[in-house]
Amino acid sequence: MNTNIPNPDTISATSGVSFVEVDHTQVDQRLDNFLLKTLKTVPKTRVYRIIRKGEVRVNKKRCKPEYKLKMGDIVRVPPVRIDQTHDADSYIAPALIESVEKAILFENKHLILINKPSGLAVHSGSGINFGVIDIMRRLRPDTEIELAHRLDRDTSGCLLLAKHRQSLLAMQRCFLDNTLTKTYLAVVKGCWSQNKKEISVTLKKVTLPNGERRVLVDPAGQSALTKIVDCQQKQDYSILTIQLMTGRTHQIRVHCQSQGHELIGDTKYGDIDFNKTMKKKGVKRLMLHASRLELPRTEFSDELVINADTPVIFNQLINNPK
Repeated sequence: MNTNIPNPDTISATSGVSFVEVDHTQVDQRLDNFLLKTLKTVPKTRVYRIIRKGEVRVNKKRCKPEYKLKMGDIVRVPPVRIDQTHDADSYIAPALIESVEKAILFENKHLILINKPSGLAVHSGSGINFGVIDIMRRLRPDTEIELAHRLDRDTSGCLLLAKHRQSLLAMQRCFLDNTLTKTYLAVVKGCWSQNKKEISVTLKKVTLPNGERRVLVDPAGQSALTKIVDCQQKQDYSILTIQLMTGRTHQIRVHCQSQGHELIGDTKYGDIDFNKTMKKKGVKRLMLHASRLELPRTEFSDELVINADTPVIFNQLINNPK
């Protein structure tokens, strides 16, 4: 057995078997997330395959991807050989990396907040080779950058990332206890009632027979609360300012759909015919923008209010007369 216990950041995808001892910065981290960081250039599907095949061991035992690491655990990291064409250095366009760096709205030693563009996923996945997290790890290779929350691929705006595990856990606690405020702009079909200030229908994730994952209104689902803090009514659409009190998957999109006011440009939950009408008017994206993030004072930052510039197409619809 190899008794050397290297720093995980020094492990390459083509090195021999390595054994990594978990320290305090990695405690409670999921095994899959630990490996994705350790084997930075290995495709996500390959990482899950070596876990499933038992090539990765924790204290000489097979573990599932969601296993939470404990202090002193010894993780066996196998050698993984990959084609260099899969290396993040070769498939992320320099222009995209530069545009993401220019989108940084705030940064200190602990946190980064960017104005994520619509169309860019936050992480790699099925059919997606890279996301914001991969680009940010390229831009800040000496940090342990992780996503503090998620935005849908086609949603733009404020996205918070943490530079180390302590700040990550602190920000996640802020999201859970609602001391961190998320404000969104959404453009929806039809005339939204000025009296409709809150949506609280429960939501449940389901997998359809064709394998597609969706979120549905379901009494057996999780509680979800969306607040409408402002509404501008136009002739055939409305612009809503929304605050999320919970962070369920696709919450705004499904909550608005449940009220008969689908988000414009939503290809999953939207009104197909209305989307076609709006596309003729130049609306070619999901009309959801994370416009503002308010952070409380913590040991990792002062109290902050960060605003992401409103996209041009939103301003065009906002400034249109009724």
